[in-house]
Amino acid sequence: MVATKIYGHRGCMGTYPENTLLGFEKAIEQGVDGIELDVQMTKDGEIVVIHDEMLDRTTDGTGYITDLTLEEVKRYSAGVNYSNFQFYNEVVWAKETVPTLHEVLEFLTPYDVELNIELKTYLIEYEGIEEKVVSLVNQYGNNRKVIFSSFHLPSLLRIKRIDPTAKIAWLLHQIISQPHDYLETFTLDAIHLSKDILLSNVYQFKELSRNLRVWMVNDIDEIKQLIDLNVDSIITDFPERALFYRSERASFV
Repeated sequence: MVATKIYGHRGCMGTYPENTLLGFEKAIEQGVDGIELDVQMTKDGEIVVIHDEMLDRTTDGTGYITDLTLEEVKRYSAGVNYSNFQFYNEVVWAKETVPTLHEVLEFLTPYDVELNIELKTYLIEYEGIEEKVVSLVNQYGNNRKVIFSSFHLPSLLRIKRIDPTAKIAWLLHQIISQPHDYLETFTLDAIHLSKDILLSNVYQFKELSRNLRVWMVNDIDEIKQLIDLNVDSIITDFPERALFYRSERASFV
């Protein structure tokens, strides 16, 4: 039986600043199989790695990404807002800025990890973002496995038109009927399903476990349950925790 993979959600966001090179480094040190991150697009067309459409929550800046140039985005720290975290280091974390996707891909070059790029296109229409993201991956992805995901299905279909070999995954936080039909019709690599939806509808998705990546799984009992269900991947804020319990489960086999 193929083991469930563990993806670090926005890197290692339970203990380190989310969507930063520092967070990605720590997740890799812990032994993740994959990294999940989010992308938005700046006013001057640069692809940056940040979850929110605005700087306000995760940096000491303010404003919408779409209204700012890359230079303006880079003025702010992506680490200082996390002073409540256990491992907070003011000197080191203050230097973290919002990385570009190019910077992340270059950083990941030596590491054998998968990458899940979520396109945040359901609130703001970033014209041409799909082409830019695919181009960056093709240039700097180092032939690693990359999964493009989004809640916005049209973005995924555009990616598939740009690159028919691309692996796409639909993010869902609601139940759907006949999920296998969606997988086949839209040639989805997987469905990225909220753990609440899956755990409330296990029977409906049981036959598709190897096509499911489940987010956001942080509770110990839920981690164990999803490993036992043999889902393809768990996406978690605490990868070290999930990796430990995967190893524990494997020792019982």
